Amino acid sequence: MIERYSRKELKSIWEDYNKYSIWLKIELAAAEAMQIYKIIPKGVVNKVKKKSKIKVKRILNIENKVKHDVIAFLTSITEQAGKEARYLHKGMTSSDVLDTCFNLQLKQSGEIILKDLDELLKSIKKQALKHKFTLCIGRSHGIHAEPITFGFKMLTFYQEFFRNKKRLESSIKEISTCAISGAVGTFANVDPRVESYVAKKLKLNVEPISTQIIPRDRHAQFFSTLAIIASSIERFATEIRHLQRTEVLEVEEFFGKKQKGSSAMPHKKNPILSENLTGLARLIRSNVIPALENVALWHERDISHSAVERNIGPDTTIALDFALCRLNNLVKNLNIYPKNMIKNLNITNGIFFSQRVLLELTSF
Repeated sequence: MIERYSRKELKSIWEDYNKYSIWLKIELAAAEAMQIYKIIPKGVVNKVKKKSKIKVKRILNIENKVKHDVIAFLTSITEQAGKEARYLHKGMTSSDVLDTCFNLQLKQSGEIILKDLDELLKSIKKQALKHKFTLCIGRSHGIHAEPITFGFKMLTFYQEFFRNKKRLESSIKEISTCAISGAVGTFANVDPRVESYVAKKLKLNVEPISTQIIPRDRHAQFFSTLAIIASSIERFATEIRHLQRTEVLEVEEFFGKKQKGSSAMPHKKNPILSENLTGLARLIRSNVIPALENVALWHERDISHSAVERNIGPDTTIALDFALCRLNNLVKNLNIYPKNMIKNLNITNGIFFSQRVLLELTSF
């Protein structure tokens, strides 16, 4: 995701340094387990830990030659740690490291997004309580229907994002699995106890049955949940855009003193934040189809999912994190005009009482 729509905390999860750091944690955790179960000599982990540093440029230079990212990483560690490093990765396959790391990155990202949702829920709740009795017209098909309160309108969004939080919690749990099961997932060359140890060390769950990769239906659920959250953001943004129209003007995005709305028309105050959120929602939702298509891989593995995930993993989570924070800032600083709400409520001279009249007529 481009810098314009990136926040530092989430972006750092997807940077090479963090990725390789997680790879090293996985390899060292697996080696610790192998030491415990006397598969490799004692002392290997401590020696490798002391001597190893993440050297991103060196890893990328090696990868440019060997055309294999995990081999490049292990080569860099071996250059530093010496002969003890030969025990790393024993019986493992690259996907054990890549998939466990990817799931951990998604979990870390999801936990930040959960915090974003908590902050947004607080802001919506505050507006809902503040405007509990602020009358406005309810609309169906964009046409005046019956009176509601602006607080009630806010509560519909509060409840929707509360459901989204529950969905995300479930999806984080679904994605938080670890696989250290070797080639095609049979444990032929790695002890299953190693997988259990690594999972516990990284606070993940053991993948019950992996092939050579962790099944991608888990990821499809995760990205689908992010897309649903994005759709909720767009619903909120669309509401603000409609209510900010000149002829309605019941709410309005905050507008800074030095802010400019148009290079041609100085009077303009446009709902640019809401429009931006609508665009980001489209982008986030577009990544669901590739995530769903990643489920159907050949036999026990192929790598057609790899290029997809290298893009949608960071892009989707970074964009959603940014969008939620932008929406939260918008909600907190929203200009609300109760007088205009009453003015619009009365514009039809009480025609919204028609249903009450209809019901009374049925009693004769």
